[in-house]
Amino acid sequence: MDKYILPFIEAFFVTIFFIYISIYFAKKISWLGRNASRHIHNKAAYRVGGIAMALSFVLVLIFNKDLVMTPELLGFIVGSLLLVGVGVWDDIKEIFWKLQLCFQVAAACLVFILGVRIYYISNPFTGGIINLDLGYTVLVSIFLVIFWILLVVNAINWADGIDGLSGGVALISIMAIFFLTFKPEVNQPPVAIISSILAGSVFGFLVFNFNPARILAGTSGAMFMGFSLATLSIFSGTKIATAILVLAIPIIDFIWVIGDRIRRKKSIFRPDKNHLHHKLLEIGWSQKKIAVIYYSITLAVSIIALNTRAVGKSLTLFSAVLLMFFAYLLIDRSLRFSKGKE
Repeated sequence: MDKYILPFIEAFFVTIFFIYISIYFAKKISWLGRNASRHIHNKAAYRVGGIAMALSFVLVLIFNKDLVMTPELLGFIVGSLLLVGVGVWDDIKEIFWKLQLCFQVAAACLVFILGVRIYYISNPFTGGIINLDLGYTVLVSIFLVIFWILLVVNAINWADGIDGLSGGVALISIMAIFFLTFKPEVNQPPVAIISSILAGSVFGFLVFNFNPARILAGTSGAMFMGFSLATLSIFSGTKIATAILVLAIPIIDFIWVIGDRIRRKKSIFRPDKNHLHHKLLEIGWSQKKIAVIYYSITLAVSIIALNTRAVGKSLTLFSAVLLMFFAYLLIDRSLRFSKGKE
């Protein structure tokens, strides 16, 4: 197990080293990054989490003797660094959402071209396999890769509204992928090592990001975590169904908020405070309580996802959607009642 534990420890301490270095230089140039009104974070916290995580991840990955630099892994590294660069740009000065989306699509196309593809998907009703590596089905594959990466990147980015939320959910999700790689039907030791390094990097960041946060992920960190999770879930035997379950809260929240913005005839990319964590804050929950609830649900769903097959995952996802739907209704009713009494 040393080849899995040591990379985690290395990435953890290298991330902490880069965090201190990043904070030092951020203080030197008086850079906190831009403030967004929808964020509840400590305004004095530095937006250097993404830089520290990405540098740590790439360095430990490159120097790991048990990994071979395949085209797929190279695409993963280049794609993640591309989005980190775009994220840093956005952290300094907010860039137009269409430009962000273009770079996200470019990163997704890059990893697809270099071999990170969905070759098959499991039929959620029969448990059988649907091949996507022949003829026109390759077009379906590239569409699914792009859609999946965009979904996860933006779901994690939108979940980064309070201290420790996106980092904690990402860490648990990465660990779920890590344990998934040891299952007989997956059996991918290299992906386990990559997951271990990524988990160490995110954990090192989370130590400084849990409430009260001393640093923030920023757009760079959120997109780095989202892109890495999305790509890893394709690496690990195309177990996207598992990843969907593990990331159920941020994904469902992402879809719910988009639907709500469409209903209110507003731009789906216009930021607001209608996310689940914002609503929970409004009814009086603390940032720590919200983060712990998110962690607990994500951990519980991860355990279920690792121990069920396609049909069981479908039922669990359906149950999660129903629970989230009723949670939104109850919270909205509570908020309307509270405002009516004022």
